[in-house]
Amino acid sequence: MDLERVKVIDHPMVQHKLSILRNKDTSSKQFRELVSELALFEGYEATRDLPLEKVVIETPICETEALRIGGKKLAVVPILRAGLGMVDGVLELIPAARVGHLGMYRDEETHLPHAYYDKLPSDVAERQVIVVDPMLATGGSAAAALQYLREAGVTGTIKLMVLVAAPEGLETVLAADEDVMIYTCAIDEGLNEAAYIVPGLGDAGDRIFGTK
Repeated sequence: MDLERVKVIDHPMVQHKLSILRNKDTSSKQFRELVSELALFEGYEATRDLPLEKVVIETPICETEALRIGGKKLAVVPILRAGLGMVDGVLELIPAARVGHLGMYRDEETHLPHAYYDKLPSDVAERQVIVVDPMLATGGSAAAALQYLREAGVTGTIKLMVLVAAPEGLETVLAADEDVMIYTCAIDEGLNEAAYIVPGLGDAGDRIFGTK
C-alpha cells in the first residue's frame, strides 16, 4: 500500500479531540462540533500546497507586496450524509469554495455503495476538489465518489479528507485512483464482521444528526 499518498494529522490537539469524538458518551451536539473542528484542522494540511501569487496592497502605513492564493478555485464535495458534518469546518477556512453533494448509501448485506443523489458545481472540472467523509471503512463509497468526479471531468489530484480510516479502505481508495491524496486523523486496526471500523467511532451519520 502506497502510504506516501496518505497523510496522518498527528497534531496533539487533533489527537485530543479525536479521543473525545470516539467516546460513546459524547453528545450529538459536541460530536458535531468536534467533527467540524477536526475538518478545519485537516483543511490546513490539505491546502498546504496551494499555489500563491504576489499582489500589491496598501497597508495603513504604506504600499507593499503580499501573497494570496492563486491557481484553481476549490470545491468541497461531502459524501452524504455524514460528510455534511465536515463542510462547515472546511468553509470556515475557505469561505469562497463551492459545495457539491454526492449521496451514497451502503447496502447492509453486501456492504457495496449505491448512489442516490448528485449535485456538483457546473464548473467542477475546473476546480481542485476536496472530498469529505468522516469514515473510510471499506472504501467503496469513496472510490465510487472519485470515479464519479473523474467522469464529471475532474483532473489532477483529488484530496479525500476523513477522520478515521481502516487499512482496508485506504488500500481500496489508493488502488482505485492513482492521483488521490488521503488525509486522516488516525489509521485504525481494521473492520469487524459488519464492516464497521475498529475501534472507530460508531456510525458517524447517526452520531452527527442524533438519529440513533
